[in-house]
Amino acid sequence: MRYTTQFLLSALAAAQFPAPGVPEIAFLGRSNVGKSSLLNALVGEKAAKVSQTPGRTRAINFFALLDQSQRHRLVFADLPGYGYAKISKSISAGWPAFIEPYLAERATLGLCICLVDSNVPPQQSDRQLIDWLRHAGRDFAVVATKIDRLSGNARTRNLLALKKGLQLDEVLPVSSKTGYGVKELWARIEAAGAE
Repeated sequence: MRYTTQFLLSALAAAQFPAPGVPEIAFLGRSNVGKSSLLNALVGEKAAKVSQTPGRTRAINFFALLDQSQRHRLVFADLPGYGYAKISKSISAGWPAFIEPYLAERATLGLCICLVDSNVPPQQSDRQLIDWLRHAGRDFAVVATKIDRLSGNARTRNLLALKKGLQLDEVLPVSSKTGYGVKELWARIEAAGAE
C-alpha cells in the first residue's frame, strides 16, 4: 500500500503524545545509525530531517501515514538517538522521563524497530535496549543499517556477529541508499500494523 506522510508533532513529555488511535511503529537506535534516513526510505519522501550532526533529534517525532483516502493507517515515532558523547548530559538525562513511559506504557505501540549499524560490532547500549524490550514484552525487530557499505563476505560476517552478540535469531539487513531490504521491513511493519 502506498502512503503519504504527515508530520504530527514533537513530544518532550508523555502529556504531549498524540491521542492513541492507530498502530504505532517506534524507531530506536544509537545516534548516527541512520534512523531518519531509513524513515525517509520507507515512506519515499523526506519526512524526517537528516542531519550530518548526530544527536539532533531531541524529542519523539510522530508522523502519520495516510492511505489514499487520507485516513490514518499507521504512526511512525522517531525517538532520539542514544550513546552520542557530545550531547549535553542535561538533555540526555531528561530522555528517560518521556521515552521510557512511551516504550513501556503506550497501548498502540505495535512494533519497535531497533537500528544497529552493520559496520559496527555489537554495542553494549544496543544489548541493553534489546534486553529492556524483551523484559517489557515489546515486539521488536532488529535492523542492520548501511548494509550497502559491505561486500558479500563482510556482510555475512558482520550479520552473524550482530546475531551472536545481540543474542538474536534474525537481523534484517537494510540500505536506505539502495533500498535493499526495505520491502522486507515494510512487510514486518504492515504485519504489526494489522494486529
